[in-house]
Formats: sequence, C-alpha cells, structure tokens
Amino acid sequence: MSKQIQYSEEPIGEIKLVSDFLPSPEELALKNKQTKVTISLSSESVAFFKEEAKKHHMQYQKMIRQLLDEYVAQQKRR
Repeated sequence: MSKQIQYSEEPIGEIKLVSDFLPSPEELALKNKQTKVTISLSSESVAFFKEEAKKHHMQYQKMIRQLLDEYVAQQKRR
C-alpha cells in the first residue's frame, strides 16, 4: 500500500455480530477426494495446527484441509 489510510471520527453505524461458523479442532476429521497443492502458511498457524493435531492424535494437514472444507461448505450455503 503506497497511500496512507485517512480515518475520520464519523459514527460506524449499526454493528451486527456474526456467530463463529468455523469448526473446533475436534470437529476437523472427514475423508474426501484430495488434490495436492503447495501453499505457504505462517509459522504461527502451522505451530497452532501441529499442537492441536497432537492433542487430538491426528495429522495437522488433515485439520487444515477440514477447516478449508468447512469454510467452503459455509460459503456455498449463502
């Protein structure tokens, strides 16, 4: 971004709370047809998924895959 953002003191308006639609780590386990891809993720995200996967005795890649699948399913329902 080359331009600096200019903020104003205007009212935000009505705020709408959105419920958390993402699944918990415990819910991230389904088998689907898979396509291999290469992706760069932040170290913090990978560390989180590795830690959660270890707690639930599963692979961290599987948890990430299921999270993305759940996100896609939610978007398709809109």
